[in-house]
Amino acid sequence: MKRDLISMHDLKAEDIQVYLDTAARVETISLKDRFQLLQGKIMASLFFEASTRTRLSFEAAMYRLGGNVIGFAEQAATSVSKGESFSDTIHTVESYSDVIVIRHPKEGTSRHAAQISYLPVINAGDGTNQHPTQTLLDLYTIIKNFKKIEGLRIAFVGDLKYSRTVHSLLQALIKFRVNEFMLVSPESLRLPEYLKRVKTDFPVTFVETKNLEDAIPYADIIYMTRIQRERFPDQIEYEKVKDAFCLNAGMLKNAPEQLKVLHPLPRVNEIAPDVDETPHAEYFRQAKNGLIMRQAILLNVFEVKI
Repeated sequence: MKRDLISMHDLKAEDIQVYLDTAARVETISLKDRFQLLQGKIMASLFFEASTRTRLSFEAAMYRLGGNVIGFAEQAATSVSKGESFSDTIHTVESYSDVIVIRHPKEGTSRHAAQISYLPVINAGDGTNQHPTQTLLDLYTIIKNFKKIEGLRIAFVGDLKYSRTVHSLLQALIKFRVNEFMLVSPESLRLPEYLKRVKTDFPVTFVETKNLEDAIPYADIIYMTRIQRERFPDQIEYEKVKDAFCLNAGMLKNAPEQLKVLHPLPRVNEIAPDVDETPHAEYFRQAKNGLIMRQAILLNVFEVKI
């Protein structure tokens, strides 16, 4: 049975833990030994939407494991621009590769690809829906900093309506029994109600505010997000909220010592550069963890035990 990674909704906590444990083991293996693990395998990198960290870290992960990469970084460079159907593209790519990594601006495309392909499919982001590989590296970053997940208090800040990283991570954190969240956003970018209606055997609390400074004494983790211009159907509405939040070093002056600031990146102006030099900044190490976690994901797909 092929191993797809499409949504955090599909995974139990113990499934997620396998990825976390594999990533930890990857870090103990020398680069020379890692290079033997996926020799002869080919990853198809199909990025219908722009990406820096996700695409490059997946490609670097495959190369570090001894595999090879084919693919494209923009839709205009493919036969889709000539009118080829999405299904035909997937079936064509199957002939040349062993695993498909796909990013697409439309929700549900990765699941559709998984349903029609006999190869394992990894969702590298589908519209405003899910970004499971980002969530796994976020969880790995949290574990490396706090040695636990349960019991932490998380503040999500910014675009909570369209952010697939927030949607995926929230679902995963609840699986690990995290039950206190602060939601910091403009009225128009609030977290969708369906994500708050979770069925658990424990109470989950959401505190909503428009004030970023409320989150600083409250949270163990502040998860900042970019206001995503490309997701807005109305650019006038984007202009109204684009500068809603900007975290700077002065705001963190009296922050709890353990507080970490995460961000899936890219950032625009929601985190000032002076935060980079504080002990709270964790987003660049978070991005680096993406390379480790995506190696773990590829090993899991191919059922390679380490």
